[in-house]
Formats: sequence, structure tokens, C-alpha cells
Amino acid sequence: MYLLGIDIGTSSIKVAVVDATTQKSVATVQYPEEETPIKSLATGWAEQSPMDWWHNTQQAILKLNALQLFNPKEIKAIGIGYQMHGLVVVDKNQEVLRDSIIWCDSRAVDLGNQAFDSIGHEKSLSTLLNSPGNFTASKLAWVKQNEPEIYSKIDKIMLPGDFIAMKLTGEITTSISALSEGVFWDFQQNQISEDVLNHYGLNKNVIPEIRPLFSSHGQVRESVASSLGLTAGIPVAYKAGDQPNNALSLNVLQPGEVAATAGTSGVIYGVSDQLTYDKQSRVNTFAHVNYSAEELRTGVLLCINGTGSMYRWAKHTFAPNLSYNELNHIASQAPIGSKSLKALPFGNGAERMLNNKYTGAQFVGIDLNTHEQSHIFRGIQESIAFAFRYGLDIMRENEMQPTVIRAGRANLFLSDLFAQTFVDVTNTPVELYDNDGSVGAALGAGVGAGIFSSTTEAFTNHQVLKYIEPKNTQAYEPIYQDWKEILIRQLKD
Repeated sequence: MYLLGIDIGTSSIKVAVVDATTQKSVATVQYPEEETPIKSLATGWAEQSPMDWWHNTQQAILKLNALQLFNPKEIKAIGIGYQMHGLVVVDKNQEVLRDSIIWCDSRAVDLGNQAFDSIGHEKSLSTLLNSPGNFTASKLAWVKQNEPEIYSKIDKIMLPGDFIAMKLTGEITTSISALSEGVFWDFQQNQISEDVLNHYGLNKNVIPEIRPLFSSHGQVRESVASSLGLTAGIPVAYKAGDQPNNALSLNVLQPGEVAATAGTSGVIYGVSDQLTYDKQSRVNTFAHVNYSAEELRTGVLLCINGTGSMYRWAKHTFAPNLSYNELNHIASQAPIGSKSLKALPFGNGAERMLNNKYTGAQFVGIDLNTHEQSHIFRGIQESIAFAFRYGLDIMRENEMQPTVIRAGRANLFLSDLFAQTFVDVTNTPVELYDNDGSVGAALGAGVGAGIFSSTTEAFTNHQVLKYIEPKNTQAYEPIYQDWKEILIRQLKD
């Protein structure tokens, strides 16, 4: 018996088939091989085509099937993880009305700030656990204000994973976790926020049917099953944003447990049993995958938009013909501190942890007579770790005190140099695991379909791949403080 997991990333679609008995991945692929571009029609804008996601998802599943490592007909459930906060809008015929305004788009920041002031800071934070910011509700308000003809045709709004589930099943559903990440959910009233709808003048009917996160969100249609080699009628039994889903894949489900990722964006995600919030909304709180009004499980999320996107930019700009493994080896040749070369990895939209300010990505301290390729790539990796430390300190201000952080061995955590630097700069050990978002989505589907009786049963074979302890904390502390001073000066300008 197999489970299919789909991870709708910003760069590509990753899919995995997991053996329900062993809980291990049998096969995994991504499509396309090259990173999917982000359309930026104006400064701070970021869009992608939902139909491209659907095309790439189908191609990824077909590529997976072609490995012939499993029988696709034995797949019994599908789970979906997806890039958070994106807005997809469709008409009554389920036709896409415009490209998706994705997570790192900044165009709705001012609208979100106005909503924050109008609703009231304390009320927003205590009920929504966030400022409306540039989250999905504010993106929808932007469409209403700037594209009224499109807005008038909207039948339903969705997050990216909801859209892929719709294409598989023909049904449109959502969950409390999804609505909370769009900042549509009132945690005090345990319902869709009337404050947000009223302030923006949004029609409640555009919100899809709310279902439990671990449950059937529709069954695969005959036409789709036939084209993808699947069995018609199997359920899409789980949908979650990429960071809650990544936490699930690392078995981060209980209060005090913390996960991290360093892909296109960088994230630290900690679980709490409180309706907690940051007074400046620099970190954000959403309903976790196992949230209920009776047993609170919230996810406190620090997101850095830059991180991996800056490393990708540097690769394409300075070393387009080298692999990431080669770059990591080159970076390891430079000394700690990269001979004073530093970077601000903040060139991918406004940063919530910087109070929604946009500094742009920068190099600081370049010496044309000293710095070489190794210093550039180590300096970027170190500066990404510094950005994580800056955000983690904000989380510590909000009573999140991790004693260990769990991460999947993927993206920047494939670099031994980055992983050790992250541990040294944050002074927090890291446990690395083989699981990734697509595997987590597959296991989530097993829970939602009742193949596993609980999340506990789904992770009985969960094992640590590598444990990393701090080694160079004292050496990095003054370098980090210098980097922090540079950042603070930029924020004051």
C-alpha cells in the first residue's frame, strides 16, 4: 500500500511515494529540473501561474511512475503541501481568473497596515494572532481595489494546495489552518473573521467549504486518474501549507518542538499550546496541522524571504556552470568570517521580521584585492545563518526557547558548512532527518485516510540521520554582532 505526497514549491514541484508499512520513501522526483521563475511585473510583485503548477504536478507524477519502482494503482491516498499565503481565484467554472499573487509579493503591505490600524492593533493580534500584513486576505483586497472586473467574477478563492486538490478532484475545500495562514480566521470566536471581511468589504461566499485538515478533500476524478495512472476515487486526504507540513514531516507536533527549513525562503517554525503573538507581528502565529479549539496547537513562524533565493541568485550570477555541491565545497575553503565579507540576504520582497521593510540584498565590505569566489559563497551562507539568528532571537523574546531544532537534509542543509554555521550562530543543536515536504504530505494523507490511526503511528519509524552540536559559537558571536549593526543601520535609513 502506497501514499502519494505532492509538494507545491516556489522553485519546482516535488512528489514522493511512501510505503505505508515502512513509512519510507520508495521514490521521489521533482519537476521541472530548472527552478520555476517568478513573474515580477513591478517592484515588490511576485506571481506564478496556477496552471503551470498543475502542468508541473502532472509531469512530476508521470516522471515518478516512469521509474517503475511501485505500482501507481496501489496508491491509496494523496497529500498536498504547498507554498503558503498565495492567492488563487477562480470563476464558477473553476477557471483561473489571474496568475496567483504568491507569498513573497509585497503589493498589499499598505492595505494590510491600514486594516491593522482600522481593526485595532490589540484586537487584530488577539483575534487573528497577526497583523493582516500582506497575507492572502490583503492580496484579495488588492484585487478588489485594483482589478474590480476580475473580482466581480470570483466564485472561490484558494491557496495553492487547494487549487491542486481542485484539479485532482473537482472539489474546492479549505481548513482552519489554511484560513489562519490567509489571516481570515478569528481564533477567539473560532470562525471566519468578521472584522477582516467587513474592513475589506469581502464576500464571505468566496471562502470554500471548511473541512478538517486530516480528512477527505475530494476524490480523484476518473479523467485525471486515467491520465496519471492512478485509481479513480482515491481521496486527497490532507492539505497543509509548506511550513506546517514540513513540521509534520519532522514530527514537530507538540508544544516546544521546533523545525527549520532553508529553501527559497528560510523558516523557523515552533509549536505552542497558546494563542501567542508578537506585538510587532514580526513573527506570525497560525493554526498548526493538529490544531483544534479544544486542544490548541499553534505554529509560530519566522519567515525570511531571501536566504536560498540569494544563494540561487549568486550561483546563477557568479558560477552558473557549477553545481550547488561544488559551490558548497568552494565556500568551505574560506575561513570563518569570510575575511569580513558580509551580505544582507533580503532581496525577495518586504521582510516581516524587519517590520515589513525592504532593504534589498546587499554585499558589505568587499575588498577587491582580497575576496575571491570562496569568500562570496561562504559569506552568503554565514549571512543567511545570521538572518536566522536575528529572527530566532525575536522568537526567544516571544517565549520560544528551542533546545534542539529539527531539519530535513535538503536545500541549504545539504551543505555541511551551512548546517554547522547555523548551529554555531544560533547556539542550538540541529537534528537532521531524511524526510521532506513531499514525504510529510504522503504521511499526512495516511492519517487523513485512516491508514494510520494517528500522527504518532505515522512516525513510528522516524529516525535522526545526524546530530550537530555547536563548535564555533564564540568565534561567530562578534561577527554576528557586526552583521547585526550593519542591518540596524540599514533599517534606520
